[in-house]
Amino acid sequence: MTTGTEIFQLEPFLEVERQKVEEALTRALGHLVPALPEDLKDPVTHGVLAGGKRLRPILCATSLLTCCQETLPDTDWSNSVYDLAVCLELIHAYSLMHDDLPCMDDAALRRGISTPHTVYGEVVTMRAGIILIPLAGLQAWKSAGRLGLGPEGCGSVVRILSQAAGVEGMVGGQAMDLLGEGRALSRGELDELHRKKTGSLFRAAARLGAVAAGATGEVEEAFVRYGRAIGLAFQIADDVLDATADAAALGKNSSDRDLDKSTYVRFLGVEAARKEAEALIEDSLRVLKGVGIVSTPLAALAWHMVRRDH
Repeated sequence: MTTGTEIFQLEPFLEVERQKVEEALTRALGHLVPALPEDLKDPVTHGVLAGGKRLRPILCATSLLTCCQETLPDTDWSNSVYDLAVCLELIHAYSLMHDDLPCMDDAALRRGISTPHTVYGEVVTMRAGIILIPLAGLQAWKSAGRLGLGPEGCGSVVRILSQAAGVEGMVGGQAMDLLGEGRALSRGELDELHRKKTGSLFRAAARLGAVAAGATGEVEEAFVRYGRAIGLAFQIADDVLDATADAAALGKNSSDRDLDKSTYVRFLGVEAARKEAEALIEDSLRVLKGVGIVSTPLAALAWHMVRRDH
């Protein structure tokens, strides 16, 4: 299958983008961590700076820059794009800290290193994860202001992020995940779970980038639909990897089978799941094209969601 992204050098692009995200995360923690209670400073830093693909902030920044379609006026403005984007990674870090707790996936490793609760204890890790949600909101508000969005625009950014983090997003999805352990979910329930738990941040990443760039109406909605599709495709690919890759490749131990969780592989099988994920990527790019957005980086990011090996 040809995707139109074959000549785009994705890995160098991701490496450059990851470095910008890491620098922005370091800047953010430099402002946010000093105000935290002493016992939360190290676990928050551990949870946020423990590495990772950083796909959500990269997607946000790429969406924003695609919608702007202009050269950045100066370095400070460029930094502010990534300062905004990392608010999503703060929410993602909270979710992983809680996912790895003994009451959830009981994971001792994440990306090949010890998870925060194995180092700092369950209670402190739980508190450190929770506090990342309001910290992410503060980061979003301040960075949106530095981008010149104004009070209304800043409010829209924080509202989108809060919806992605709350009961209609990550928090609600984690609750559904816990309730779903040990019982067979319907396909509709599985879709709803991952629309919240996994899809909410991808959807918010694409939308935040577009909104911060001034997109409205059909263009904003297209980015919402694009983010929704690639978020579900990402989760389907995750289920395939969980069923087929070993712990060394994943950087963690597989837990779905041990916890008797419903997965897309259980519903569809490995090959059918892969095909469904690819169909979602094709749909996501058709939606963008329908509003005149043809972006090789956004297409390459979308295909990376289903072709990654970890």
